[in-house]
Amino acid sequence: MKSGSATERDDMTIAAASTRPQRAEGRGHLAARLLDGRTRIRELYQEGAAKIRLPDTFDVSMEAVIINTAGGLTGGDRMDWSVVAGAGTKIDVTTQACEKIYKASTGTAEVTTRIKVGARARVDWLPQETILFDRASLFRRLDVDLDENAEFLAVEAVLLGRKAMGEAVETGLFRDRWRIRRPGRLIHAEELKLSEGISALAARQAVLGGQVAFATLLYTGPLAEAYLGKVRPLVEGLMGGASAWNDKLVVRLAAADGFSLRKILIPVISTLRNGAPVPKVWNL
Repeated sequence: MKSGSATERDDMTIAAASTRPQRAEGRGHLAARLLDGRTRIRELYQEGAAKIRLPDTFDVSMEAVIINTAGGLTGGDRMDWSVVAGAGTKIDVTTQACEKIYKASTGTAEVTTRIKVGARARVDWLPQETILFDRASLFRRLDVDLDENAEFLAVEAVLLGRKAMGEAVETGLFRDRWRIRRPGRLIHAEELKLSEGISALAARQAVLGGQVAFATLLYTGPLAEAYLGKVRPLVEGLMGGASAWNDKLVVRLAAADGFSLRKILIPVISTLRNGAPVPKVWNL
């Protein structure tokens, strides 16, 4: 009798496991060092759905393309990325495509990115847009530690559905948390939360004014004030603005759709990269 009960319990455990939704998990890590005047790999690790590809470059920098082979995220998925730029290195990090966050039947997708930038190094964090679908649930974190004289550029763009496809985000959850320190001292913090009646919230003039595509760009380094004078004419007359203080420049933008937003983003990003183009995967 006891044996039969144990067997029944085992069968129930197996049945529960077989019906549990499959979740995507991945972890990718890249560390770089300066060797013979060029940025070279020091460490490269990838696990699960996380992949990192390094296209050829023709200058001192390194370009890293991060890939989620699961093709998108839904509730319960986990992705973890980390980048370490050694002294004097330069790394551009982007994504192969837009990250799609699908409807979550249960749980919340989590994406964590940790970046460390050494002395006289620069990292440009340039992922393509994140597309939220109706009833998506995402918690995203960006934690950055900078050396005293490091440079850092971050771009995060979000689309509330694809307007050309007739999609709209009525409800769901989107949390975005940024913490940037130099060195060890907090210099920038962001907390964004959109939940429940997202479409109604986005319609408010003080939020997005009915726009469904928005982005935040942040540059921190010695050129912040110089960049401000070049960026402001690019965003003049648009929904958004730019400001700079204490070696930090922040740009906020909103647009009617993803294509319109990208047309604005590309010249702004290029300006914040001293005229260098965006990564090829960004091209319209």
